[in-house]
Amino acid sequence: MYQEISELEIVKNSKQGKVRDIYDLGSELLIVTTDRISAFDVVFAEEIPGKGKILNQIALHFFELTRDIVPNHLISAEVKDFPAPTQAFGEILEGRTMWCKKAQVIPVEAVVRGYLAGSGWKSYQQSQEVCGHRLPAGLVQSAKLPEPLFTPTSKAESGHDENMTRDEVRDLLG
Repeated sequence: MYQEISELEIVKNSKQGKVRDIYDLGSELLIVTTDRISAFDVVFAEEIPGKGKILNQIALHFFELTRDIVPNHLISAEVKDFPAPTQAFGEILEGRTMWCKKAQVIPVEAVVRGYLAGSGWKSYQQSQEVCGHRLPAGLVQSAKLPEPLFTPTSKAESGHDENMTRDEVRDLLG
């Protein structure tokens, strides 16, 4: 669906993430949220039509909600504001795209778990811990946790993200 965008001469060094495609526009980026599905670091062949637009709107909501607390990279989510060469792709980009300033990537994914599944379950089976949180004995796979847990992971360039503890995040980011 988005391959036509990569034909733009100004687009160099495009990257495809699990859910987002990132197009390098020089000093800015065009971040397109696709309809791809990703779970436990696996991208499925099936897509959910319109999912990218919903996910993009959620991200925009939180950028707006927190902009007085911390600056963010968003320039605009309105296609009419995007650089001229991208205007021809307005129908594809509308509602699922952000035009952003380049920023330093923080290689940590903030995951909040309410249930014991995926890598959390694997970790619990080995140590009764998930990302440094000690959990009660006897929990079963997909059990509801006593309270939501912050369980950060590394943001891997390729392959699987790795679970981290708060201390590891603090050591990495300062």
